[in-house]
Amino acid sequence: MKYLFSLLLLCGALVSLSAQSPIGVWKTIDDNSGQARSKVEIYEQNGKLYGKIIDLLLKPDDTVCDACKGKLKDQPVVGMVIIEDLSTYRDYWKDGTILDPESGSTYGCSIWFEDGKSDELQVRGKHWTGLYRTQTWYRSTK
Repeated sequence: MKYLFSLLLLCGALVSLSAQSPIGVWKTIDDNSGQARSKVEIYEQNGKLYGKIIDLLLKPDDTVCDACKGKLKDQPVVGMVIIEDLSTYRDYWKDGTILDPESGSTYGCSIWFEDGKSDELQVRGKHWTGLYRTQTWYRSTK
């Protein structure tokens, strides 16, 4: 009986940890209008987290990134990887980058869950000057 109780506790802990994974689809919100803006799929590749835009909700899906530079210039925003190289650190993910397709700028990035809310992801972009902006993304379905 003692072992069964321990096993149940372990299973509960594993379910809780998996619920705290940022892997999945997230709805982004426009800072000015408060409207849902896009859907971003966060996925794992080679032990790091990445995120790509899978749907634009306020613009046509054939919108291109005219503000981007280099190989991303004039590429479709849908399918674009905007979060790269996030590493796990304790109970959050850090040391990655995030691209803002509106401005074409790339920022340092970290993400985390606040107050145990696994359906709300805090996404912070940080400029090299130390200024930052944090958005709340909401878990979604594809």
